Amino acid sequence: MAYKISDACVNCGSCVSDCPMEAISEKDGKHVIDSAKCQDCGACVASCPTEAIISE
Repeated sequence: MAYKISDACVNCGSCVSDCPMEAISEKDGKHVIDSAKCQDCGACVASCPTEAIISE
């Protein structure tokens, strides 16, 4: 099960560099996770200061 980024995201980008699969990118001023690339490792969850990354 992949993760997704909720509306609690403040667009800080701290999760981008922590994703080993490069599944996180910015789109239309918001960070999104590509569910096809996400391997459910949770590295991004640990780095999010607003707890905006949740499992789908």
